[in-house]
Amino acid sequence: MYAIIETGGKQYRVSEGDTLFIEKLPVDAGETYAVDRVLAVEKDGRLKVGTPLVEGARVVLKVEKHGKGRKIIVFKYKPKKNYRRKKGHRQPFTRVVVEKIEA
Repeated sequence: MYAIIETGGKQYRVSEGDTLFIEKLPVDAGETYAVDRVLAVEKDGRLKVGTPLVEGARVVLKVEKHGKGRKIIVFKYKPKKNYRRKKGHRQPFTRVVVEKIEA
């Protein structure tokens, strides 16, 4: 059994027990978070695709921890003009475990 969910503007294919790194959620570590934006659910070999969402389906996620990703360096440069700008960025994330898929 698997489901395709949408969270943080991205789509993920999830099964029970999977660990995901998703965009940061406004939930404390150790709590659960239910995703209602389920695009498709596969159960017992039958695929149910929503238009655009599957009615009554939801995926329960357990938040493990919050963190930041690796640093990305953004460097702007214009030749012969002495223009250089260096910035760094670390994207925040939430690590979650899929507890249950309800369809």
